[in-house]
Amino acid sequence: MGNGIVNAMVDIACGQKRLGHDVAIASAGGGHKPLLRAQGVTHFMLDQTRRPWTLLRACFRFRRIVREFDPDIVHCHMMTGMLIARLCRGWSRYRLVSHIQNVHQRSSVLMALGERIIPVATSVADTMAARGVPRSRMRVVGNLTLGSPRLPAISEAPTAELRQPAIVTVCGMYTRKGIPQLIEAFSSLVTDFPEAHLYLVGNGPDREQFEKQAAASPFAGQIHFEGFQPNPQTWMKAATIFVLASLRESFGIVLVEARQAGCAIVASDVDGIPEALDHGKAGLLVPPGDVSALREALAKLLGNRVYLEHWQKAAKENLDCFTSESMARQVTEVYRELLQQNPAPVPETFPRHAEQELKH
Repeated sequence: MGNGIVNAMVDIACGQKRLGHDVAIASAGGGHKPLLRAQGVTHFMLDQTRRPWTLLRACFRFRRIVREFDPDIVHCHMMTGMLIARLCRGWSRYRLVSHIQNVHQRSSVLMALGERIIPVATSVADTMAARGVPRSRMRVVGNLTLGSPRLPAISEAPTAELRQPAIVTVCGMYTRKGIPQLIEAFSSLVTDFPEAHLYLVGNGPDREQFEKQAAASPFAGQIHFEGFQPNPQTWMKAATIFVLASLRESFGIVLVEARQAGCAIVASDVDGIPEALDHGKAGLLVPPGDVSALREALAKLLGNRVYLEHWQKAAKENLDCFTSESMARQVTEVYRELLQQNPAPVPETFPRHAEQELKH
């Protein structure tokens, strides 16, 4: 339930159902199944584990799902799903749409098999174009998740009891999220702001490495690993500053949610992050991986109440365009445009630059 790709997929499906469309999700299940049922979204079990026999069974299962549901559009959010949908298409009439989230993965070029490709940011579209994907097949739709049925209204979410001033990040515990740089910057910061505390919300494969780094800091007692939380708004509402120090980040759903919570935000100036922060109008942008710049931005906010309040206010401005309803409408418009065109063959091969990416 903490996966940004899954969350966006669920928000789109629920939004399209509310718009009056028949919608189904094919997946291995998970914590969102009760929500999908309550929203009227059909769910089909489809195990896409990357093992030869499992994938073969998935292909047969997917063909049965297509015969039963008879979709006009198959919208693929994951690379394995795209391969299954492409291999099983045959004489089926559905059109293929792909959604590109993790542009940092070289295998994301597989999503170029879609007749329409939805990058989550203009920067993601630029990256895919540089890999040889035609811009004519791409339509940018951001990860717009405010008002999502996955979470309670921000006014109803409780506020965590955090020691203040609280610096909070919500992300997967991966090195690419910039956690080592954030811990280093915080450890340097505490010498000037001894009451500060750092809260890391999320889980992931690199968490043990980060915990060891934190334990070696003289301020280990002020660095808190909170694990996965189904409602991160609780921590955002209590944050003095929200940080996303990613080295790569296609968009950053949590940034929009942190804006809604009224956090002063510091984030990396990389990939789609500037688009989530109105290109620096809604949060401070620092170079990715730059520990000194990250520490300086945090220090300026903690050291100047007026400056802090300015950025807390700026974060909440111009949020109307970031709703899940808007995302569902924009994605549906991509479908409509595609369905109005005569069928064109899905690319059988990858663009030249894409093939080189996969070989590396």
